[in-house]
Amino acid sequence: MAVLFVAFFILLKMRLYDIWDQYNVQAYLSASLGFEVEAHFVPPPLGRAGDKVVVMAKMEEENTDWVGENLFDWQHAIYTVDIPSAGLHTPANKGHESMAYLTYVIDNYDSLPAIMAFIHPHRGGFWGAWHTDTPLHDNVDSLRRLRLDIVRRNGYVNLRCNWNPGCNANDKANAHITPEIWGELFNGTEKPEEVGAACCAQFAVSKEQVLQRPREDYMKYRMWVLDTELEDRSSGRVMEYLWHVIFGQDAV
Repeated sequence: MAVLFVAFFILLKMRLYDIWDQYNVQAYLSASLGFEVEAHFVPPPLGRAGDKVVVMAKMEEENTDWVGENLFDWQHAIYTVDIPSAGLHTPANKGHESMAYLTYVIDNYDSLPAIMAFIHPHRGGFWGAWHTDTPLHDNVDSLRRLRLDIVRRNGYVNLRCNWNPGCNANDKANAHITPEIWGELFNGTEKPEEVGAACCAQFAVSKEQVLQRPREDYMKYRMWVLDTELEDRSSGRVMEYLWHVIFGQDAV
């Protein structure tokens, strides 16, 4: 009995540590209680509108006024995925945010701004935006701290620095990315043994990196999302773990 109790305690401790790390609980609680949290990045000077764009997918009921109110130095491309008559809309409401991301690149391929940030429609808060790497999980703070020079230099930057979840040892086997899916998307090439990236499909890319692929590649990826038998969440999950590959990074 004692052995079972010890084993249970060890597993519980590991799980609690995983949660503490994954959700950045310490920083969130400190910031929520008003304590000063050490900044990991120095916010760069605000750029001028026209050099960069925020791209996101939203449902009709989601309020994205916070983008215009706080990110006034960014262009905004906000796709309403469940209203075909919306000013900006996608061919279908499928693949989670990927349909909007790909539609933006396809439609604007010949006139892309220097920097594109692809993010979710929720501004912040623990329950809705735990995956945003700022103390209060705030996307406004995240983009204000974004080092545009690093985006230009690297071509692609995942906006989540914490590798948990998505890039831990257990994640990199990645059952979402099958050899069949990899081959369909990447011209019949063989799937690497490991595919991993920090979750959760929020990232920034440079114009130069996007143009490393022809528009036809992005059209192919969007058609795959539209045609796959995988439902909305599953097809979106596939794309979530392939953005870094699409934009020129190693599989892990």
